[in-house]
Order: sequence, then C-alpha cells, then structure tokens
Amino acid sequence: MTGFLGEFEATVDSKGRFLLPAGFRKQLQPEDADRFVLNRGFEKCLSLYPLSTWSPLAEKINGLNDFDPKVRAFKRYFLNGATLVEPDTAGRLLLPATLKEYAALEKDIVLVPAGNRMEIWNTAKYKEFFDSFSPDAFSDLAGQVMGGL
Repeated sequence: MTGFLGEFEATVDSKGRFLLPAGFRKQLQPEDADRFVLNRGFEKCLSLYPLSTWSPLAEKINGLNDFDPKVRAFKRYFLNGATLVEPDTAGRLLLPATLKEYAALEKDIVLVPAGNRMEIWNTAKYKEFFDSFSPDAFSDLAGQVMGGL
C-alpha cells in the first residue's frame, strides 16, 4: 500500500472510545487490523500507526545516537505517550486519557491520511487548521516541498 486515503468522521463516546471507520479498516492489511500504536502528532493531533508501520520507525529511532542531547530530547518527546492499542470486540479503540487531552478530543473527531499512518483530529481544530491555508499559500508550500520532482 502506498498510504491511506479518505477522511473519516467518528465520535468519541463517554468512555473515550471510537469506532474505527469501515473505510479505514478496508485499507488495512489483515496483519494490521488488530494492533496499532497511538502517539502524539507534531501538531495537536494524534498519529495512528499500524504496528507494521510503527516497528521500522521505532527501530530507526532506537538506532539513533543516545550520546547526542538532541537525539535524547527527540526520543523523549516523540516516544512520550506512544501506546499500543487494540480494537475491542466491537471494533472500538480506547484513547488514553493523556493523549485524548493532548489533542483535545472530546466528541467529534476526524481521521485523515498522513501517508502510512492516520492522524486523529478534533473536528473543529482540523477544519481551522485546514482552512488556514489559502490556495496561494498552499501552492507556494507545494512548490517548496515538491519542486524538485
């Protein structure tokens, strides 16, 4: 697979669980359907990694030079809160309280593609973030990021 596609809305229940959307589940390889790593995103969102995607990333991070203070700081920040999660029998994932608070996930959430992982956003915050880009600003960003192709 080259990455996930689609935006999926979901609702967090009173116990902090949400149902993995069917459109997302259909894109998973069978070996990825029952184990994920949930982690803080770079913005105020969460990243949901299938375990097969997380494992090589974790190996790369573990191979970094621990004698470098920047590496230690990166590891602490990036790995802080990373949690193995598994869907319950109803297909729901439980959001750990600290991660739920970090991303301000209260009720309405949206899962959006970010390559080989999904980001989980508070719906209102995602709309605000996405709407903050004008077409011209997005075009400039695309040119800077993709210009070398």
